[in-house]
Amino acid sequence: MAKDHNSNKSEQFEKTLFKTADKLRKNMDAAEYKHIVLGLIFLKYISDSFEELYTKIKAGNGDFADANPEDPDEYRAENVFFVPQIARWSYLHARAKLPSIGKDADDAMEAIEKENSTLKGILPKVFARPNLDKAALGGLIDLIGNIAIGTEAAKSKDLLGRVYEYFLGEFANAEGKKGGQFYTPKSIVRIMVEMIEPYKGRIFDPACGSGGMFIMSEKFIESHKGRIDDIAIYGQESNQTTYRLCRMNLAIRGIDGSQVKWNTEGSFLNDLHKDLKADFVLANPPFNDSDWSGQLLQNDPRWQYGMPPASNANFAWLQHMIYHLSPNGVMACVLANGSLSSQTNNEGDIRKALVESDLVDCIVALPKQLFYNTGIPACIWFISRKRTGNGDRKRTGEILFIDASEVGHMADKTHREFSEDDITKIAGTYHEWRNRDGKYEDIKGFSKSAGIAEITKHNFVLTPGRYVGIQDEIDDGIPFADKIAGLTKKLAEQMTDEKKLDEEIKKQLSNIGFNL
Repeated sequence: MAKDHNSNKSEQFEKTLFKTADKLRKNMDAAEYKHIVLGLIFLKYISDSFEELYTKIKAGNGDFADANPEDPDEYRAENVFFVPQIARWSYLHARAKLPSIGKDADDAMEAIEKENSTLKGILPKVFARPNLDKAALGGLIDLIGNIAIGTEAAKSKDLLGRVYEYFLGEFANAEGKKGGQFYTPKSIVRIMVEMIEPYKGRIFDPACGSGGMFIMSEKFIESHKGRIDDIAIYGQESNQTTYRLCRMNLAIRGIDGSQVKWNTEGSFLNDLHKDLKADFVLANPPFNDSDWSGQLLQNDPRWQYGMPPASNANFAWLQHMIYHLSPNGVMACVLANGSLSSQTNNEGDIRKALVESDLVDCIVALPKQLFYNTGIPACIWFISRKRTGNGDRKRTGEILFIDASEVGHMADKTHREFSEDDITKIAGTYHEWRNRDGKYEDIKGFSKSAGIAEITKHNFVLTPGRYVGIQDEIDDGIPFADKIAGLTKKLAEQMTDEKKLDEEIKKQLSNIGFNL
């Protein structure tokens, strides 16, 4: 599916906006600067939403006949954040050129948190820092002030939400390895969401970063004419600054983030959703994490398929997520490719136990250069507890292998992306395989539905390349004898040209006194 004109136009707008904002960064590190920019975008969003309702209340029509536009309860009743006078965008915008603007912005964030308990401890108070050029801050406020001019909240929410999301990706790119800790590239999230289709129920991400999995689930529901109220999200994040980015990201989208939790211990040592059984799990946890405190969790009830090694958290993450799956739950988890083949430290035994327990539904091998923070090849594990049918084809004892390692295009010199057609091809292959109509067929070099006997023969190694084979070369229709005759003729011509060039080089060298 090609991008439409409006989509391209929007992307160009966001790109131009980011370049302009980045110029104002000057010598400030991107890791610091992102909190300033994203904090201001968030402030603009809640101020726009507030102002729209403020205007309605002030007009005193209908339900607001006797309402007070300065009463915070009026806004809470409509699920709109109350914005005190000193935090309203119009007030800050008017003060953008004053030397006190840094303190004014920090005071605005404090005032919003004081009036809205769900935002307490979430907003950045970094604007009065000495290393932030106050003229640049004023320029940034002017720039963001021009986004979503007008009072229609839906348009404002959507545009500011897209800008926030685009900026997250660009900052992740600028930060490289560190950036990958809070942001999963959109191509990967899209594949995961399109494949497991989180229409309705509880969605869980135990390593939620800045909330991209949740945002994409919401977009998926909207694109399929569903209702955002049909899902409830649960998350956990151990990095506090990333957690704050996530909560702001969700608030801009109007998503309830109250069940997204933070603690320093992380999901393994302090699981904040112990009793949760989720309908969908989507996650991109840290790859090959050797510092996950596995030695402290030897007899944990989550390790139902084997004790994961203390030196690598890959199979701890998989089992933690499976533990939180509902009886008909499905999940998608990004892991390093090593998880598909490693035989050391019990990993091969755990993988075998997962296959024999009929949990592994599909494995997708991803191409290199999709991620901002690592060059390690990665894959997506799809785990399902509804393989006996439940609306789909019964596929017990089978696993679908998709090798997408050559799919995608280079979006720039260092990063690869999937197009809409790529996403449709990968997700469509999976859905066709699950479908009852029986139309699925293996595609050599790309996809293969393998039975337990074949997987056992490969010693439970789940690398897709082992199963899908090598793609057949396309026949160009030229007979072999003709092709060889043409190639030898071309080679003879090139050898003749080479002799001529050698003679010319000798001639030119002798002209300047050098003989070969």
